[in-house]
Amino acid sequence: MASCLNRLARKCTTSRYPSASTSSLRHFSSSSPALARRVKVEEKITADQAFDLLEDEYDDDDTASAGHLMLRQQRQVLYYLRLIEHEMPKLVAYRKPFIPPTSSTPVIVRSLDYAGEEHPATAKRVVVVAVDQLPLRDASAIHKLKLLAGPRWTPNPPSDAGVSGLQAWQHGFVKISCEDFPKPAMNLKWASDTLDRLIAEANDSRDTFRKVPLDLRHVHSKVRSAKKGDHLRGRVFNRPSVFDFPQEWLPTRSMSLDAKFPRDEAIH
Repeated sequence: MASCLNRLARKCTTSRYPSASTSSLRHFSSSSPALARRVKVEEKITADQAFDLLEDEYDDDDTASAGHLMLRQQRQVLYYLRLIEHEMPKLVAYRKPFIPPTSSTPVIVRSLDYAGEEHPATAKRVVVVAVDQLPLRDASAIHKLKLLAGPRWTPNPPSDAGVSGLQAWQHGFVKISCEDFPKPAMNLKWASDTLDRLIAEANDSRDTFRKVPLDLRHVHSKVRSAKKGDHLRGRVFNRPSVFDFPQEWLPTRSMSLDAKFPRDEAIH
């Protein structure tokens, strides 16, 4: 009797609490079946449909990927050619005659453009102006302007300012750039206002800084970095050129042509 009761108790316990080896239990680390990824049911085709696909004739009406790339490039070229043919003549209505700058407009504005592409440098504006063309009252104002400008003043024209190196200059150039604002007009306005404040402060006669020497460390540092020998014997401000030679020493145009083409006389 006791053995029968024991077997019955073991049977009930096994049925109520299945072992961990059964499939009804899962570990805490496993995912829920509701979160399992659904398997996409593939579309099945019959044998007749497969044979029909194999028996279709190839029309030979397509090309390879390289051919499509070449066709896309040709379409792009044709697009721009159509713009040149039909849209470019309309720009004649906006044509304006070139008016050279005068003494009343001495400021040179430089900008950058990457053919219409977006670039952070396109908002930058650079203002370059000769000190000789600024409305300064006297020599003390010119000296004060150089002191206030600091490294933004250079005795020679900046190489990227659009100023000819042969242009006569005496008191150097001031270069102010700005790229802190998102719009080009805002950067240009800031540079223009800074130049106006600089001129107004230089013309202020309350303190002329007459006894303060001009700091030229940035000029000599740039010349040494160029490694062209201009730092020797005062060439920073007085570099020798053709204009330093006597007029009678300079060759005429006919002499220079003879030196350039020495074989012309032998041929003729």
